[in-house]
Amino acid sequence: MKRIGFIGLGIMGKPMALNLIDAGYSLVVYDINPKPVEDLREAGAEVASSAKEVAEKTSVIITMLPNSPHVKEVVFGEKGIIEGIQKDAILIDMSSIAPAASKEIAEGLSKKGAHMLDAPVSGGEPKAIDGTLSIMVGGKKEIFDKVYDILMVMGSSAVLCGDVGAGNTTKLANQIIVAANIAALSEALVLGKKAGVDPEVIFKAIRGGLAGSTVMEAKAPMMIQGNFKPGFRIALHIKDLNNVLETGHEYGAPLPLTSVVMEMMQWLKANNYDIEDHSALLRYYENLAGATIRD
Repeated sequence: MKRIGFIGLGIMGKPMALNLIDAGYSLVVYDINPKPVEDLREAGAEVASSAKEVAEKTSVIITMLPNSPHVKEVVFGEKGIIEGIQKDAILIDMSSIAPAASKEIAEGLSKKGAHMLDAPVSGGEPKAIDGTLSIMVGGKKEIFDKVYDILMVMGSSAVLCGDVGAGNTTKLANQIIVAANIAALSEALVLGKKAGVDPEVIFKAIRGGLAGSTVMEAKAPMMIQGNFKPGFRIALHIKDLNNVLETGHEYGAPLPLTSVVMEMMQWLKANNYDIEDHSALLRYYENLAGATIRD
């Protein structure tokens, strides 16, 4: 299982693919964007002309794409994975999509005798680069066990959460918590600034206590510096929260906090900040306060 297909070489997919090459795996890659494809070719990957060709040449295929429609198109569309997939092949979809879409894709692949894991990740671009992503997996244990070593090249943890769809359900839970954390952090730092306390001092004082978190460690310095270079764009978090709300409505789960943060992010989108990192949620609070936390 040293030869792997990889489809989707964006902000996250490209460093994940490079880590696999560095670990000794042979890759067959495909993306509609020629630049990262060429970068992977230079790193030693074979380039395919379609998703179908990737599936024909590999028995393990990883997809890392923006949302449910993109994954469905790559799997079921013209020259898609399903046209070339081998019996007993494994698709590991590491995109963050709706759980219902994962189940639909898995059902379609099963008719070809192939298997699927939904395996979305958390950690953003920095952890994709250094291979320490948290990977949440849905699917059969025997399939998970077969590809565990592959997953652990890209992540520091890979946890089987249940059957197909459970990985993306867990990722949605993750995205609720991350969004709410960023909103609370923004609110707190703006309060501090308005009250005359240096936001950097607030961060240093509380980071070691109960309020400390991985989100705070990653996002507070960005907010304080005004550095909103995207590791995870607001547009993508909006996509995830749309999937959260859709899934919550499907199962009757109340999501009042998610709904409020979604409206904040919609304001950011309306003001053309959706290409920035989700730490730019701070801008919403700064706009309300009429002040920035930076001198």
